[in-house]
Amino acid sequence: MPVPDGIDGMRLDAGVSRILGLSRTVVATLADSGDVTVDGAAVGKSHRLAAGTWLEVTLPEPARPPENPVIEVDDMSVLYADSDIVVVDKPVGVAAHASVGWTGPTVIGGLEAAGYRISTSGAHERQGIVHRLDVGTSGVMVVAVSERAYTVLKRAFRERTVDKRYHALVQGHLDPSSGTIDAPIGRHPGSEWRFAVTTAGKPSVTHYDTVEMFASASLLDVHLETGRTHQIRVHFSALHHPCCGDTTYGADPTLAARLGLERQWLHARALGFAHPRRRADGRVHESLPRRPAARTGRPACRLTGLSGRIGPPGRSVSSSWRWPSWSGACTGSARRTHRGLRASPPTAWDPTPTRPSTTIARRRSARSTPRRGHAGL
Repeated sequence: MPVPDGIDGMRLDAGVSRILGLSRTVVATLADSGDVTVDGAAVGKSHRLAAGTWLEVTLPEPARPPENPVIEVDDMSVLYADSDIVVVDKPVGVAAHASVGWTGPTVIGGLEAAGYRISTSGAHERQGIVHRLDVGTSGVMVVAVSERAYTVLKRAFRERTVDKRYHALVQGHLDPSSGTIDAPIGRHPGSEWRFAVTTAGKPSVTHYDTVEMFASASLLDVHLETGRTHQIRVHFSALHHPCCGDTTYGADPTLAARLGLERQWLHARALGFAHPRRRADGRVHESLPRRPAARTGRPACRLTGLSGRIGPPGRSVSSSWRWPSWSGACTGSARRTHRGLRASPPTAWDPTPTRPSTTIARRRSARSTPRRGHAGL
């Protein structure tokens, strides 16, 4: 294009920025790369433009959105499907959807390969996604197939009416053995892709109950009241009981090697929600780990490498519950709830699941101590 009279005498970066609507930084980068020429010769960002000269700018190809590879995921099973939703049992090593830097299989691509058609709004690579599980986390995940389901389920997760239950294997033994973690989560100050307990974070609440204790770890039943990214991993890491194998959040690499773990031991075992179309009808979809915790071929519940017999919570070797100094409102027994809080799945469907705190008395009388670990496990 010819340089307009109104640009005569301006610097190249300022003139091209005005003509094309790009920032001066972008124009300077293009000029440094030799993608801006005047009368056929490459020029720098400080070149003075003259009216009537021929200006050529080569713009880079627009970034393509990530695509979900349409490949079958052999280990991913469908727990329930209809015209509105698909509930899957996601295996480890599968992402919820495509993202920058991820080239492996995805839930959306696997469903498409299996013949499921997902038609919802949102970014193309995230169509149908109403919540996510980490690549290293296995378990139950729901995908919206229809636009109605997408809208209803997004609202349900936002309003916290979805019941989310996990099994987590964490290092050490928690004291108390059952309780509530109420600590805000935000971006880690030293990392863009990690999260941490911070004063400026979003409110985050995790309920847990110890199911079984081993010599160096505890199996927990976890109920999420909120759904922040990496919430379980961050909360238990903040209490110095990170998920086994989760070296990103401070897990012991020696114990991870003993267990053969290269990711966090975390499984989404149950997901309860109201059906987006039949509001009075619903289900609690449950899943048990099919893959071993360690690469041993044994069932996951065997927890190979965690040998020894553990006694009741009172005898466990554990540090006391310590909240950060800034969280004075959370300190003390008022936030502990001790051993009465249970995280068992509901016995019958309830579109708005009962808060764990309402079942304290009944659950305490049923069982107040975690099951003892068996020798050799």
